[in-house]
Amino acid sequence: CISFTSCAVVMVEDALYMGDTELKKASLCPSSGHCAPPARSGHRCVADSANLYVFGGYNPDFDEAGGSENEDYPLFRELWRFHFATATWQQVRTEGYMPTELASMSAVLHGNNLLVFGGTGIPFGENNGNDVHVCNVQYKRWNLLNCRGKKPNRIYGQAMVIINGYLYVFGGTTGYLYSTDLHRLDLTTREWTHLKPNNAPSDLPEERYRHELAHDGQRIYILGGGTSWTSYPLDKIHAYNLETNYWEEIVTKPHEKIGYPAARRCHSCVQVKDEVFICGGYNGELILSDLWKINLQNYQWNKLPAVMPEPAYFHCAAVTPAGCMYVHGGVVNMSENRRTGSLYKVWLVVPSLLELTWEKLLKAFPRLVQLSTLQLLNLGLTHSLIQRLK
Repeated sequence: CISFTSCAVVMVEDALYMGDTELKKASLCPSSGHCAPPARSGHRCVADSANLYVFGGYNPDFDEAGGSENEDYPLFRELWRFHFATATWQQVRTEGYMPTELASMSAVLHGNNLLVFGGTGIPFGENNGNDVHVCNVQYKRWNLLNCRGKKPNRIYGQAMVIINGYLYVFGGTTGYLYSTDLHRLDLTTREWTHLKPNNAPSDLPEERYRHELAHDGQRIYILGGGTSWTSYPLDKIHAYNLETNYWEEIVTKPHEKIGYPAARRCHSCVQVKDEVFICGGYNGELILSDLWKINLQNYQWNKLPAVMPEPAYFHCAAVTPAGCMYVHGGVVNMSENRRTGSLYKVWLVVPSLLELTWEKLLKAFPRLVQLSTLQLLNLGLTHSLIQRLK
């Protein structure tokens, strides 16, 4: 394993497809002079077809690693992007007010807008947020979304998802109390609504934080999570039905030979169409490194042969529109409370011929990024591919 320094370009090697046994770890190229994000946990990341964006995070040992210039120590009040075409990191210099709740916030990418909600500062649980901050990644500017209605409590460790122009937020903790609250923000009118499901109180999901959400357009599924003393299993999952306003309990199907994934919290989760992938996390005893998927049509679990190069929790993961998952950072050693800045990727689907050709083209002609748009058009590249180079 290659450890990361605070100033190194992370070059992501060829992805391993699903028949392989490991996600591919990034290699180090210190001669380039580009910097990479220092090791961290509790951060969030999102991806489009051109970049991985990493926001926030926490590392109590960062000062010892030479990070004393960080005014927000031990938090990272910064936005990074990993440019896929050149395999380089860049800290994004933004305008406007960047949020200060930098650990266990939730984040989604909506078009060119990075939406960040909640999170906590130092000390955890005493400086929580309940605002929606929006960063336009194209224009590199932060804005506070002025909302109407009653906002959710100041929380962290919640999860959120966008469905048909609505932002849904579930769970989280104040640092003392854990929540089962479900809120919805209309992104058009910017009005918050506290949803009150028709279930009896005893039929609600268990209160939790550091869970993940998935959806199929009709239901919102809760995957894992827990409290400081427990992690919830995955043999049964709760789903909120948007049409009936009821929480349902769904019995999932185990892997034929292995059974169910271990209970976990602080894991990561991405979705590709009807398939949802979870990796890593913490089950109360062990840091996990496995990769599982569940199909939202038949609720079948399958354990995939790929494993994380090192177990991690409080890490982040995001998937590109083409189906490639990137995993970054996290806590990798409990006894030493050690974090990593490693970046990995794995294809969750068979890459299209376009994606395979694009990766080969970038390797064969690394200076492609230096050409002008007109030159690239003359070479026959499409506008969408040219956008990936910029």
